[in-house]
Amino acid sequence: MTRVPGGSVTLHDARRKARRAVDLEPFEVGVYAVTEELLAELIGVASAHPRRPAVDVTWQRAIRLCNAASEWEGLDPAYSFEGEDVTWHVGSDGYRLPTEAEWEFACRAGSTKPQYGLLSDIAWTAADSVAAPQDVGGKMPNLHGAFDMLGNAWEWCWDLLDPARYGDYRVFRGGGYADEAWSVRASTRRGGGPRMHHDDVGFRLARGGFDAVDEAQGWSARADEENAIIDGPVPFGWTPLER
Repeated sequence: MTRVPGGSVTLHDARRKARRAVDLEPFEVGVYAVTEELLAELIGVASAHPRRPAVDVTWQRAIRLCNAASEWEGLDPAYSFEGEDVTWHVGSDGYRLPTEAEWEFACRAGSTKPQYGLLSDIAWTAADSVAAPQDVGGKMPNLHGAFDMLGNAWEWCWDLLDPARYGDYRVFRGGGYADEAWSVRASTRRGGGPRMHHDDVGFRLARGGFDAVDEAQGWSARADEENAIIDGPVPFGWTPLER
C-alpha cells in the first residue's frame, strides 16, 4: 500500500453536464492492482499467471475479497451483506474498494492532464498489441508510487455509475490492455453490473476509515438516492429504469 495525502479532485457528471469538487482525507491505495497470486492465496487456488492483475472478477466478488484480505490481517471488515445489498462501514480500518473520487485523485498524483505521463511509458494499451493483461509493475509508476493505474486492467470502484439510467451498475476506471488512448484517461468512466465479469476488469485495494456514517470521500448514500431520480430532460436515446 502507498499513502495518498489529502487534497481535492474535480469529478465530471457527463449526463448532467456538471462538475463537483471533492475534498479528500488521506487514505491508502495498493501499489499494484490485486494480482492473480494474491487472489489465489485468498481463495486457496493455484494461479496461472501470478504477477498479472486478477481479472474476470465481479464487483460483488471484489467486495468479498476485500473482506477476506481484512480478516487475513486481523482488521475490521469494511463491508456487510444482506442478500445482494452491500453496506460500507466507513469507520472500518479494513481493506475496501476506493471511491471514485479517491481513485481519480490517486491516479492523477497531482497531474491535471488526461494521463500522468507519456502513455507508452506508463500504460499497457492497444498500442502495445498484447493479447492479455501484463505483469504488474512493467511500466513507470505515478508520483504516488502506484503502477498501472492507467491501462492493463480497468479497476472497480465503490460508486454507482448512474443509478437513474443503469440501476445498480458500479464504476470501473483506468482503461485496459486493449483500449485506445482516448479511453485510457484519468477521467474516463465505465461500469457494469455487480455480477458481471470482464476479461479486462480487476480491482485495487484501498484502506482508510472515516468519522462518518453512510458518506465518505466523495460518496454518500443520500446522493445515490438523489441521483436515481430523473430531475431534468431525459437524454436522447435511453429510457429511464422502471422503479
